[in-house]
Amino acid sequence: MTARGVIARLVGAAMFFYLPCSVVMAERGAFDVERWYGILDNVRTRAAANGIGRDTIDATLKYPVFIPSIVKSDRNQAEFTLTLDEYLARTVNSRRIKNGIEMRATYPTMLSRVEQKYNVQPHVILAFWGLESNYGSYRAAHKLTDAFLTLMYEGRRETFFGNQLLALMKIADDNNLDINDIRGSWAGAMGHFQFIPTTLQQYGADGNGDGKIDIIHSVGDAMFSAGNYLHKLGWNPNERIVRRVMLPGNFDISLLDGKTRRPLTDWAMMGVTNPDGLPIPLVDMTAGLVADINLIQQQRADAIAAAAATATYGAGDPNAVDTDVAPMPVIYAYLTYPNFYRIKKWNSSNWYAIAIATLADELKQ
Repeated sequence: MTARGVIARLVGAAMFFYLPCSVVMAERGAFDVERWYGILDNVRTRAAANGIGRDTIDATLKYPVFIPSIVKSDRNQAEFTLTLDEYLARTVNSRRIKNGIEMRATYPTMLSRVEQKYNVQPHVILAFWGLESNYGSYRAAHKLTDAFLTLMYEGRRETFFGNQLLALMKIADDNNLDINDIRGSWAGAMGHFQFIPTTLQQYGADGNGDGKIDIIHSVGDAMFSAGNYLHKLGWNPNERIVRRVMLPGNFDISLLDGKTRRPLTDWAMMGVTNPDGLPIPLVDMTAGLVADINLIQQQRADAIAAAAATATYGAGDPNAVDTDVAPMPVIYAYLTYPNFYRIKKWNSSNWYAIAIATLADELKQ
């Protein structure tokens, strides 16, 4: 090992020794300095083998920092239980709609260029921008090199985060970016559309014509990259994303998770209509159905309880009520068209895809 390497290791080790014990403790016990440096050495070797320049490698590994709060976030990801209506109220609010309209007026030329090149409408690009970073107002907290090194050390997904770090280094090297200036979320998402490095590496595009791809500092690059990604996912500007519909009260709720896709004629025969009761359009297309199943189950339970409370026999006893004849509340759901499933390749949440569709509709001109 070179003298410089020895000094770097001593300085790095001293940095950990000065941290409070609670900071340097890992799940397996005391912070494993040898494991940490083994990871750094492996990154250097892999980066060199992948043709990444020495300056970028040195910049990545010069002052690496382990961030305990990231490990805590990774191990304790909160599971929020929101109804669909609550989720939409949080994500598609009046302020986000207002800001989206303002951004459309601010970037009309760029949005038009994205549409011309990638066939993705401005209101769709704006919807993703709004949900991912609130139109760029989200301020990333972590230097991504440190975030990825920390998550590699944590170990649960070492290979995945190692690949993300290598991709980030390659992006910085190819585009002459300061890798220590690239910040993102604790999990590695960055820029206006919260791409992870491997996604950016595959779909990144130069929108402002400067020969570089920088989705953090360039809105044009960010929009072009988002448009390219959606285009490669098969986005069809001639199709809706979702349609809000009404279902019979006794509809089989096992069909409402979006996984079962059938021709629209089949859904119509099963009683699916527009919310006003009129027939749904019957084009030659398959679609799924998505609804808030937990809410429907609660509404059905409430209906049975209400019927039990008013029954002349066994008053108040839900077991005395024939659930087959107790009036069930009407169900509201969403028909999910092919574009819905393309959105789910970006983010696998049904609620997210419906929010994108709802916000996009609000931002149409």
